Amino acid sequence: MSDLLTSWIAAKAEEKAAQERRREIEDRLVVELGVDVTSEGTTHAGGFKVTTRFNRKIDADQLQEIAAEHGLTAHLSSLFRWKPEINAAAWKSANEEITKPLSAAVTTTPGRPSFDVSSKKEE
Repeated sequence: MSDLLTSWIAAKAEEKAAQERRREIEDRLVVELGVDVTSEGTTHAGGFKVTTRFNRKIDADQLQEIAAEHGLTAHLSSLFRWKPEINAAAWKSANEEITKPLSAAVTTTPGRPSFDVSSKKEE
């Protein structure tokens, strides 16, 4: 077991280092190729296809308030994708009379296990 733990720690460190090296190289490529990071789109430069994007975060509550205030609620479904996410703590503590009918719309599948190294001894 200790060999697996040691191998896992080493692999995680290598993975992090490789990702950092790749990002450093990409940052240098942006400069060398003169990539315009202030606009979105795809360009071809130096044998690379470079795609620039913006990250956008939406405050759903604020968005809905603003849309209602300006009479734009009807446009929300075409301009934004609504992705329901389960609030696991609330779901687990809710009455089964509520969750049972709704569970037909929820598909549950096992996720990939995540690992973290703990110095705490197993009991």
